[in-house]
Amino acid sequence: MPVWERDVSLPRNHLLKALSPEDFALLLPSMHHVQLDLKAQLEVPYQPIEHVYFPEAGIASVVATMTGGRQSEVGIIGYDGMTGVAVILGQDSSPNETYIQVAGSGWCLPVENLRSEVAKSQSLRASLLAYAHAFLVQSSRTALVNGHSKIEERLARWLLMVHDRTEGNKIHLTHEFLATMLGSRRPGVTTALQMLEYRGLVHARRGEITIVDRAGMIKLTHGAYGDEEQRHFG
Repeated sequence: MPVWERDVSLPRNHLLKALSPEDFALLLPSMHHVQLDLKAQLEVPYQPIEHVYFPEAGIASVVATMTGGRQSEVGIIGYDGMTGVAVILGQDSSPNETYIQVAGSGWCLPVENLRSEVAKSQSLRASLLAYAHAFLVQSSRTALVNGHSKIEERLARWLLMVHDRTEGNKIHLTHEFLATMLGSRRPGVTTALQMLEYRGLVHARRGEITIVDRAGMIKLTHGAYGDEEQRHFG
């Protein structure tokens, strides 16, 4: 077991912990711990990405925007991974926005340092590319579900994915945030959330959702939340 897994003062991020001790040692001197405040913008569309983040707590959303301003979430990042997939794939920027939707904390690393260390280690590059692939699989699954599943199934899947990446059963989110995440209008999200509550799957109050019956939520998704979503957490 790597030493940092036994030391709670060192990173709890899943991706960092999965690195070899040698690769982790390459990154450690350039990283610093940061608070990830609600709505903090980590990546601006088409602007150079200057830092990547490895969350330990909280959730970052990767959000795409259409002409006219309509938005939809295309991926979420928690303690399972990192921001900056575009950087891993050799790009300087992304067309998408990344910001914090559930406040937390994590590790910040300048992109120039990341690139320098990746150039030194083939195994570090391979580890980061493996995560980039997993994130792209998540995004493709999201596109599939958004195109074929009912809104209550999409909502249940999304809540389960956030639940995977948070401690406890309470998720602090507004209906407006949920609407953006699902690419739906707020009234539709409110109705879907009421349906989940009526079935006894969640308890909703202003700005807070409590997961009551996780197994029932998974069943409700009718396969929208499946093997790929559970691969790291299941």
